[in-house]
Amino acid sequence: MDVGLIAIGAGLAIGLSSIAAAIAEKAIGSAAIGAMAEKEELFGKGLVLTVIPETIVIFGFVIAIMMVLAMGSH
Repeated sequence: MDVGLIAIGAGLAIGLSSIAAAIAEKAIGSAAIGAMAEKEELFGKGLVLTVIPETIVIFGFVIAIMMVLAMGSH
């Protein structure tokens, strides 16, 4: 029973963090495209700001790995 709950928690950590990053990237990406339509030199800043929400997914992935590794000790 504990192993199944840990697996569900790991899946939720990855899934929910990915959904949150996608929602954030949607808003940032559309704003970056609008800014680049006005000034093309804002491409670099738009690219960096679009990539920042991906750190949320990396954190979720690290937590999921930690949970799966803890599952091995049970």
